[in-house]
Amino acid sequence: MHNILVIDDDKELCTLIKTYVLQENLNADCCHLGADGLKKLQEAHYQLVILDVMLPEHDGFEILEKIREKSTLPILMLTAKDDPISKIRGLRAGADDYLTKPFAMEELIARIISLIRRSIHFNQLETPSKTIVFDGLSIDTENRLVISVNGALELPPKEFDLLLYLAQHQGKILTKQQIYEAVWKEPYVYDDSNIMAIISRIRKKIEANPSAPNYIQTIKGIGYRFNKEV
Repeated sequence: MHNILVIDDDKELCTLIKTYVLQENLNADCCHLGADGLKKLQEAHYQLVILDVMLPEHDGFEILEKIREKSTLPILMLTAKDDPISKIRGLRAGADDYLTKPFAMEELIARIISLIRRSIHFNQLETPSKTIVFDGLSIDTENRLVISVNGALELPPKEFDLLLYLAQHQGKILTKQQIYEAVWKEPYVYDDSNIMAIISRIRKKIEANPSAPNYIQTIKGIGYRFNKEV
């Protein structure tokens, strides 16, 4: 049985989530403070974290950053309705997905299962040892490790998958729809914020100058291309 950790101060919601995920053969532990959630992550192994933005003492963004310092496990953030600023901030800080309150429990379960399935698939994928090497950048596809001018990096799943997909199609202009459907494994719904936020995070980690990227180039009005010259 897979385990998920819910960090949310809404006790009724936590109980409801636990009830629903049990029907999918998933176990859920709940913490109502961010500090308790961080402690729980040190004590047990989880496949996913559900993290609320509005937490007492330390908000969800602070907790997200602390988790990302040590872990690449999938993180689904929850926030108040009609809060695009929080959504963009969370995605830029390392969240893998975002869901606004109120939401249908069926949608939450679908997103949980999708995130866990993708994480397990990529972690267990058996591929021959292979490193893709560019000028100043190498991508180890077996160990999911990236080495750039900024050092060795273990990127969160979405960041690595997106970077690898672009690199494997070096020189080819890829539309946002192509990128989304290849990386998220879902039908494309017009939402530039997910892709833009993740590419922004990748650039900050692998580029010597993120404002003048050498690897991932923006093709205005179309999508992105991994520089064919590197």
